[in-house]
Amino acid sequence: MRLLSLCLSLLLGLPFAAAGDLRLHVDPDTGLSSWKLVDRSFSLELVQILPDYVRATYASRGLPRELIEKVVSYCVVGTIVRNESEQPVSYRVADWRYITPDGQAHKLKTKSEWVKEWREMGVAFRWSMLPDDQTLEVGDWGQGFTTVKLPPDSAFDLLYSWSQHGQKHTGKTKGLRCAPAEPPRP
Repeated sequence: MRLLSLCLSLLLGLPFAAAGDLRLHVDPDTGLSSWKLVDRSFSLELVQILPDYVRATYASRGLPRELIEKVVSYCVVGTIVRNESEQPVSYRVADWRYITPDGQAHKLKTKSEWVKEWREMGVAFRWSMLPDDQTLEVGDWGQGFTTVKLPPDSAFDLLYSWSQHGQKHTGKTKGLRCAPAEPPRP
């Protein structure tokens, strides 16, 4: 039934649905993938970002090549978080982990870690990365890049968490993939 629902959603262009289900969407124009899930009160959308897009985005802001290539050495994923409930929800990226195919859990590099590194390079830049932690009020959302220390086209799972009413919730996505080094041929 889930497979049928997913196929119909993709074919008809319907919005992602069903709490807790990870939904894959492949953009027919770019061939890039995105995944979305709504897990109880927390929505998480992950979008493949090509290394050349990251290069262009940072170069257009006049950032040094060394900084750009350091970011591009990571798998960069566009991330959108939303509060889907009637009460505030909070998340903390430092609590999230990515799981490599060998089963090992690894920390994500947070915005604060990037900003500190950039500052040490003499660059005052804070834009682009998903905030380390946020409390999202009803209907609020946030977005930014999330970085995973993997090469292009690598597979990984993501352990994520959020809190509501002082209770921590966790979830796991399976079958995510970093963008390829070059644009795919749709």
